[in-house]
Amino acid sequence: MILPNYFLADLPPEATLSPAMITEACQTLKRNRGRYLAGRSTDDMVRLLCDVGEGWLQPENPFRKLALEIGPAETGFSRATLEKGLDNFFWQLTAENMEALLEQELGDTRRLDRMVATNAGQQCNRSAMAVGPEFLVHITAGNVPNPALMSIVIGLLTRSAQFVKCASGTAFLPRLFAHSLYDADPKLGACLEIAGWRGGKVDLETALFAEADCVTATGSDETLAAIRARLPLKTRFLGYGHRVSFGFVDSAVLHGSSARQIISHTADDVVAWNQLGCLSPHVIYVESGGKVSPEQFAEMLADELERREQTEPRGELATEHAAVIASRRAFYEVRAAAHVEGAETLMWHSRNSTAWTVIYEADPRFQLSCLNRFVYVKGVKNLDEMLQNAESVRDQVSTVGIAAPQRKAHELAEQLARWSVTRVCPLGRMQNPPLTWRHDGRPVLGDMVTWTDWEMEDSR
Repeated sequence: MILPNYFLADLPPEATLSPAMITEACQTLKRNRGRYLAGRSTDDMVRLLCDVGEGWLQPENPFRKLALEIGPAETGFSRATLEKGLDNFFWQLTAENMEALLEQELGDTRRLDRMVATNAGQQCNRSAMAVGPEFLVHITAGNVPNPALMSIVIGLLTRSAQFVKCASGTAFLPRLFAHSLYDADPKLGACLEIAGWRGGKVDLETALFAEADCVTATGSDETLAAIRARLPLKTRFLGYGHRVSFGFVDSAVLHGSSARQIISHTADDVVAWNQLGCLSPHVIYVESGGKVSPEQFAEMLADELERREQTEPRGELATEHAAVIASRRAFYEVRAAAHVEGAETLMWHSRNSTAWTVIYEADPRFQLSCLNRFVYVKGVKNLDEMLQNAESVRDQVSTVGIAAPQRKAHELAEQLARWSVTRVCPLGRMQNPPLTWRHDGRPVLGDMVTWTDWEMEDSR
């Protein structure tokens, strides 16, 4: 399958973008939105997204086939990693999930179409309608593809013209998704642009930001601050900065088949998108006192990651990333050999490759992983000790994956919420949030829309 040149990302690598090209593309998108998108109903958008999502799940779908055949070379992810990650995303594009998202964010699925009064609104004779931005710009990080795909879905639901600016070399999967939308509905596809360039090209970004009504951006805190400083005052900005995640295993579930299942779920989270997303665990905290000790948990996890490398290989790494892992391993080899009392360190890793690494440390302080399937396991007495040792990242935590008895999980979730964690989920689902996930604890769709309240005349 050869993709036609519908988007700027389809241009050959030697093509040079100019501010004038960006401005013209933005203005064309706005005109096309007025003609082809603004008047479409929510039901139309949901049906189309469901159809496209269902297509991506079919083995013979040409866009899926291209993603799996060329994707490993383009993205660095193995075929198995791409297949599972894309399936997890497109399985969620169902009418039920999108309606649940709209109801959660707007109170009623019809509020993007017309004035609607909720039960509370009827009591005070008030209706409301939500309107999406005319022109929406997404600045994507590119470490994992699903956030960019989700941004496009949200923009379609709000009936916004969209320009997706990808990090250099990361436009492949967003571009394929955009082509699948164009294939399903060319007029809709004409309201979407995909482009990629290295960050910091001020002339291109100034032209882009000048046209935007709303900008979403994912990246480092420094990147977000730089973008925010360059936006016109009228432009709404939604930034998603640096976040970390970790796991907690309650001692009560560490026995027999339950322990083996938890190990498998933990490996799911480490393997998913090669641990590169903000939802991937850096550390797995294991409560001591169970039939499986934290050290044994680490060893079992290493065995499982070795098995996963046979079925879901990590894929090739750039030399500089592999060098970081090798250097980190060398550091822990020295520590493991030192046998310092009270500061034990153990390490397991793949042979003749940097494919996976498990570090056990008695020191419970939170440690940032170098990712790419490099994970820490640390023992703690209880959740309180874990939180004390994760205090250094308290305001940066996105997700905590937990394994605990059902009767205790509720209590743990409330304690984590009070500590400022914005998402708690079972281990095994950290990198696969539901469509209704409130990213960084904020409304995903609700942050973008502008509300109009209609205070109706009292009929009495």
